[in-house]
Amino acid sequence: MKEYYLQLFADYFQFYISDENSESNLGEYWTDFAVENMIAFADGIIGIGTARNMDVPVKLQILNSEPEEDNFKSYDKVNECNLDVKSGKIVIAGCTDYFPDALRIPLINGIYRVRICYGKLNTLDETGLEGEDYYEVYMWKTEFHSQLKILKK
Repeated sequence: MKEYYLQLFADYFQFYISDENSESNLGEYWTDFAVENMIAFADGIIGIGTARNMDVPVKLQILNSEPEEDNFKSYDKVNECNLDVKSGKIVIAGCTDYFPDALRIPLINGIYRVRICYGKLNTLDETGLEGEDYYEVYMWKTEFHSQLKILKK
């Protein structure tokens, strides 16, 4: 298992996890459904919505296998989708970060299941700039493509 703790600038209320060579653009994928569920994805990229457009804490764990079943009590929302890794690296960054400086993590090529857990989304102050919201991302290699799953809404 590998674990990373980051503070990402969630400009436009989002950050990305993508294959290093993905050329996908999520502009058309931020539909009303995606905004409501705080997730958009396309080939090789996932956009994760946030409660505020400031620096947000993000924990990323690369796991050896799917995590044990969880009742998700400590989260407000939980989503799962796939990410295809073809370049041997993923990038995690805010959507307006300078891409060449963003964190790169080496991974074996293949299909990864990505679980995004959103916590304390309702803790923002009256300005919407300060809060205790946090985001935890868990990734593990899988053999099959699966649909988006909303595990907790």
